[in-house]
Amino acid sequence: MGRAHVFTHQSAAGRYRLVEVVHREPRHVRWYADDLGTGRPCLVTRIALPKGPSELAHRVSSHVLRTTEGMARRCPGRTATVVDAVDEAGFLWTVTAWIDGTPLGELLGEEGTFSHVRAARIGLELLGVLDAAHAAGVTHGELSPGQVFVRETGPVVVAGFGLAGSTPAPRLTSPSYASPEQARGEHVGPAADLWALGAILYTMVEGRPPFRDRGRPESTLKAVDRLPLRTPVRAGPLTQIVQGLLRKDARERPTGQAVREALVRVLGEDPGAALGAVPGAVPGPRPRGTRSAALGAVGRGWGRRTTVLGTALAVVVVAAVVLAAASGLPGTGSGSAADVPDTPPASASAPAPSIPSGAAGPGEPDDRGTSPPSAAPAPAPSGTAGLPAGYRLHRAPEGFSVALPEDFERLDTSRMSDLAYRVTFGVAGNTRTLAVTYSERIGPDPVAVWRDDVEPPLERTAAYERIGAIRATTYQGREAADMEWLSAAGGPRVRTFGRGFLLGGGRGFSLRWTTPAADWEEAENQEALRTFLRTFRPGSG
Repeated sequence: MGRAHVFTHQSAAGRYRLVEVVHREPRHVRWYADDLGTGRPCLVTRIALPKGPSELAHRVSSHVLRTTEGMARRCPGRTATVVDAVDEAGFLWTVTAWIDGTPLGELLGEEGTFSHVRAARIGLELLGVLDAAHAAGVTHGELSPGQVFVRETGPVVVAGFGLAGSTPAPRLTSPSYASPEQARGEHVGPAADLWALGAILYTMVEGRPPFRDRGRPESTLKAVDRLPLRTPVRAGPLTQIVQGLLRKDARERPTGQAVREALVRVLGEDPGAALGAVPGAVPGPRPRGTRSAALGAVGRGWGRRTTVLGTALAVVVVAAVVLAAASGLPGTGSGSAADVPDTPPASASAPAPSIPSGAAGPGEPDDRGTSPPSAAPAPAPSGTAGLPAGYRLHRAPEGFSVALPEDFERLDTSRMSDLAYRVTFGVAGNTRTLAVTYSERIGPDPVAVWRDDVEPPLERTAAYERIGAIRATTYQGREAADMEWLSAAGGPRVRTFGRGFLLGGGRGFSLRWTTPAADWEEAENQEALRTFLRTFRPGSG
């Protein structure tokens, strides 16, 4: 079967504009995409289908839609919502509603390995979804790190239901996670899902799958069936249950209940992990107080006017000046942070913050080798997965999310109907502020938006000075531009970094991070900027 050459910004199935690859596995690729019919973001997955009659592809599409619809009823909020499935040129394209999470495979690519506690918690959440499916007579059969989305708050979301059993092929995606009975083309049942769960646990703690991909599906499946398991060396208290789940004979694998008891026991041995260890428990976001603020009046020239915030605090005045005229700036984006340049390019006056790229994944020894990589990356900070200590994920009712310092709250909201808004976050009395702006009146060139729409009003403010040039860039697969400047508004000078991006159709977001100019280089401020750029996700707009 020939490869389909699909590039970002092209469309799939005549309707979905592919923006950015968010996960790639041997036989399936997933993109962040735009639904050109509704204007909403979505996830599009391309899966290679085996050669066969045209009725086969149609049968697969129908089976996926029926199965995922049933799973959504049985396990609400825990499985991906498939809204479309189309066969085209030998590939199945499945379209799911946007999932506010990161593929497990991407997290592992960034961090290398997880602690056994973190792996056990994710394993329990996966087991809860599998239990619901098995109780309804549904076998996933395609489980792999690419089908698991890890969210900052709440349980994992599982995609990929409905593929198993829809074709004669033993495995449509990720042969490395196929069970031995799948590799042999035998009947697939719940035991195959437990094998895949064991393989995912193994990968999380070891940093590599138990059986590596060998380039050709038949070669990989043969290795899964015939080669002995490489003994896990980093699994700690998970070792016994992982080895049990990865027994070649399905009859010898532990039951789901035995797996649950083992994972709960692992969490129970860690005082910091005991809470929330029960499967099905969904940790909600911590309640945060919000301070209401009067909405500033925003006129027709919303992107060109300074919003006067309803407070006498200098910080808010500064924020208004810095963020005013923000209609146009494309801001931060959506999609995978791993493939995106988080770092503002270096300016003329000061070096840009350096962004850690994440720990590289460990090496891949031969299937029979047992030597581990020399060092394991440190696990993510405790608390909210993947966020620096002292940060929380904020989900704004306007439809975007971003990780904020725990003491930040909403200082001001300015809105003009549904076409534009600006939300400013910070601490009252402090000039460190983040402003998020959305508009549906953005020009097609992000550099020109900064230059022609945003900068002229800023030039009329006190002590304005741009730092370096306005820089075109790409951010999370979108056209974007950065601008930095100094200004003052009746107080000490402040420095602002702005990044924006285009959503298409005249829509765009911008982020503006403002701190006292004298403190710009402080590690705390640079970490905040990195975190904002890495975690911001837009909604449908």
